[in-house]
Amino acid sequence: MGTLFVVATPIGNMEDVTLRALRVLREVDLIAAEDTRTTRALLTHHAIHAKLVSYNEHNMRTRTPQLLTALENRDIALVSEAGTPGVSDPGHELVLTVIEAGFPVVSIPGPSAVIAALAASGLSMRGFTFLGFLPRRASQRRRFLTEVATEPRTLVLFEAPHRLRQTLEDIRSTLGDRRTAVCRELTKAFEEVFRGTVAEALQHFTEPRGEFTLVLEGAAEEAADVTDAAIIEALKRHLAGRASPRDAARRVAADLRVPRRRVYELSVRLREPTPQPRRKAPRPSGR
Repeated sequence: MGTLFVVATPIGNMEDVTLRALRVLREVDLIAAEDTRTTRALLTHHAIHAKLVSYNEHNMRTRTPQLLTALENRDIALVSEAGTPGVSDPGHELVLTVIEAGFPVVSIPGPSAVIAALAASGLSMRGFTFLGFLPRRASQRRRFLTEVATEPRTLVLFEAPHRLRQTLEDIRSTLGDRRTAVCRELTKAFEEVFRGTVAEALQHFTEPRGEFTLVLEGAAEEAADVTDAAIIEALKRHLAGRASPRDAARRVAADLRVPRRRVYELSVRLREPTPQPRRKAPRPSGR
């Protein structure tokens, strides 16, 4: 019976690979790679000659049974295009299938864009929540961000360059103008770590290029001295600016650091019609 080795590979700089990972890649009978071109370049750089097959979202359904058959007699390494297999790529499906089939799975840890971005961000690392790639559709993305708006832990996410600015806009409108570290092309020749607020990041990245990892500070503790009157006044200002009731509630919750449910309940009360005093029926004249 063979073993599936889940091998972390460099996220950019080819020197960022462990000695154990190189040994495993030399010793296995087969390497399943998300991108064979990227993996071949890594193997060539380290003088490793191994048989490669592709394993990606386009061929995973047909490739998985083939790899299970190969595991009956051979060891296999699974690698992603960069970083750890299974993190925002289809490697997770293979790992799960192999476990369910009863084969051993061994993780070979190594480079991680998430940890590298956190380490360089200057934001809290006591706890963090990894969000992966946000939904592509704007409405779904804003809804997703709303769900994590009160998360106190640091948030980490990936984003493509052509969606970066819209994602930053959605973050600012949903979570507020928080501190952020926008990490571009980590460990590569043009690596950049921008630290500032979300609004400042929008001003900086006018034409985004490369791969991005965003680190956002978590939600601040709830402000204890915010009154209902202050919330209602803030709601009125946003509504007067033609914001929808939902957007107004979301922005006020982020700006004043109060639970969104509390703001929403006040916004509903604000929209309810004011009851009018009942008119008394005229008394009969008696004539």
